[in-house]
Formats: sequence, C-alpha cells, structure tokens
Amino acid sequence: MASQTQGIQQLLTAEKRAAEKVQEARKRKARRLKQAKDEANHEIEKFKAEREKQFRDYEHKHMGSRDDIAAKIEAETRIKMDAMNKTVGTAKDKVIED
Repeated sequence: MASQTQGIQQLLTAEKRAAEKVQEARKRKARRLKQAKDEANHEIEKFKAEREKQFRDYEHKHMGSRDDIAAKIEAETRIKMDAMNKTVGTAKDKVIED
C-alpha cells in the first residue's frame, strides 16, 4: 500500500512539474511573440519614415517646394494683373469717349 501511495505521490509531483514547465514554455512563447511584434512595429516605422523621406525628396526634386510653387503662382498673377492694368490704362480713355 505504501508503494502505491508513493507511486501516486511521484505521479502527482511529476504532473505538477510538467504543468509548471508547460506554463513556463507558454510564458516564453508569449514573450517571444511580444518581442517579435515590437521588432516588426519598429521595422515598419523605420520603413515608413524612409519611404516618406524618399517621397519628400522626389516631390522636392520634381515639383519644387510648396513655398516655391506659391511664389511662382504669386509672380505669375502679378504679371497678369500688371498686363491687365496696362491694357485698362491705355483703353480707358477710348472707352470713355465712345
């Protein structure tokens, strides 16, 4: 009877150790998954920043900066307004006479 009790006790102890090892393995797996996810997010952010920089460089190279574009539009508008004002100035007297 004592050997049966001792055998059962050993089985219970072995089962408890096995459960602890399984639990520890699950914890390690969860940590590795979390670490992998963090590394993947870091890589994604790095890639995203790199592509954004490439896009800004491409945009600047082919289109110029937004300030340059705004200044160019402003200069073209001023030139057209000056031309219209000259036309109005020269034709104003004739229109009034008619």
